[in-house]
Formats: sequence, structure tokens, C-alpha cells
Amino acid sequence: MTPFSLNIRGRLVEYDERPAVMGIVNITPDSYFSDSRAFASDDAVRRRVATLMEEGADMLDIGGYSTRPGAAEVSAAEESDRLERGLRLLRGEAGYDIPVSVDTFRAEVARAAVTAWGADMVNDISGGLLDAGMLALVAESGVPYILMHMRGTPQTMTELCEYPHGAVADTLAELAERVGAAALEGIADIIVDPGFGFSKTLGQNWELMRGLELFKTLRRPLLVGVSRKSMLTKALGIPTENALNATTALHALALDRGADILRVHDVRAAREAVDVYMQLKS
Repeated sequence: MTPFSLNIRGRLVEYDERPAVMGIVNITPDSYFSDSRAFASDDAVRRRVATLMEEGADMLDIGGYSTRPGAAEVSAAEESDRLERGLRLLRGEAGYDIPVSVDTFRAEVARAAVTAWGADMVNDISGGLLDAGMLALVAESGVPYILMHMRGTPQTMTELCEYPHGAVADTLAELAERVGAAALEGIADIIVDPGFGFSKTLGQNWELMRGLELFKTLRRPLLVGVSRKSMLTKALGIPTENALNATTALHALALDRGADILRVHDVRAAREAVDVYMQLKS
């Protein structure tokens, strides 16, 4: 881990003692792990948020558009409706001290989430490539930006897995270009995410994990999102519901390779992985 800090609405939040754990809240009916969905009712949202807080989340990430491979298209209006409801309920349950990122690639949705609904950060799976206005919006808002690597859209990304120089080298180069574009736009706090499962084959995901330390050369906080993903379920031949042990093992490997933030479905298990890692380092 490399210590880092984030400007959260004028408040400097420092992460200098241990890697952070970000808990996932999905206001969707079709995200790939059913237990992360908080779509059915207001009480479902409250229960999901309460669980993540009780288990020790350092951050929360809320999304209204499932971005699993081949996910159905969701209109901006529907995504906005889901996020407005979800963020208001989230803040009602969790308060305003915990940083919250909104998972969207649409600038208009991000703007409303940040200015009206209580989001502190923007988590963009496309690194600004799916909406030309995103980088300017984030810079104008002054919020931290999670910049992930992906090619195409959730509907087309599985067809865009050619990496002539290898998955690590090409992903790193493409991320570096987007980090440069974001910095030139005026975004100060940039978190990078290599995009496990996005525009990568099973083998390429494992190649990324083996070379994860190289992403530290971007000199930005490194977020890793591998929780219960198909790189585990396909490799081990298990359903998503049985992938917690494998996820925890992979989290430990990611931490040892420099992960600064783990984006997870299961906060308690991730916190324990972080605690074990810190015991080793101390």
C-alpha cells in the first residue's frame, strides 16, 4: 500500500494506516451477485447499507446500471431514478461522514449525484470514453475520480480483448493515457482501476493480477475489484455464491501486490484480509 489522501468536499481524508475497503451497493435487479442487490424495496437498501457499515466499510460505492458482460441497456432516466432513491436512502442510513462514490459513466447522472443526491466521488468504468463530458464535469465538481480501464461498452467489451503487447502492457498504456487526459482537464484526485473482468479474457485477468505491481508506476491510488468475479468462478468451476473463500485469497494477493483499495461485496472478509496483511507487514 502507498499512503494517499482524498479531498472529500473540502475535507482531507487520509488513508495512511492500511488499505481501504469499499463496499458495493447495487440498486439493480441484475447485478451478477444477488446478495449485493438492494433493488426490491427501500428496506432492502437500508439493510444492505447497514450491513456494510457494521462490517467496517471505509467507503461505499453505489450503482444503478449493471455493467456485467452483456448486461441490458439502462436509460439515463432509469439510472437516475434508481440512484436518486438509493443515495437518499444510503445517506439516511449511513450519514455523511463515510465517502460515497457513484458508479456511472454518464456525466449528466454523475452531476446530479454529486450536486443533489450526496455522492462524494465518481466511479467511471470507461475512464471518460463513453461520455465526452465526464472529465470536465468531474474537474468542475472537484471530486475524486475512479478511472477504470475498459474498451467498448458492457454490451461489446467481450469482443475487444486483443492486446498485441500483452494485457498488462497495453492496459497500463491505455490507463496512462486516460490518467493524463483527466489530469490535463484539472482532476486532482485520480484513483486507477485496471478493470478486472472488463474487456479481458480469463487468462488476461490472471495476467493482470500477476503484473499488478506495475500499475503502481502510475503513481495513483490503486483500486482492485475482483470480488466474486468470473476469473474465480470459471477458474474453479464454482457458482458466484460459493466464491467468498477464493475472493479473500485473491484479495490477499492483490494487497501484497500493492492494492490500496479493495472494492468488495463482503466487507467483513475483506477487512480481515487487510488485517492479516497488516499483521504480516508490521
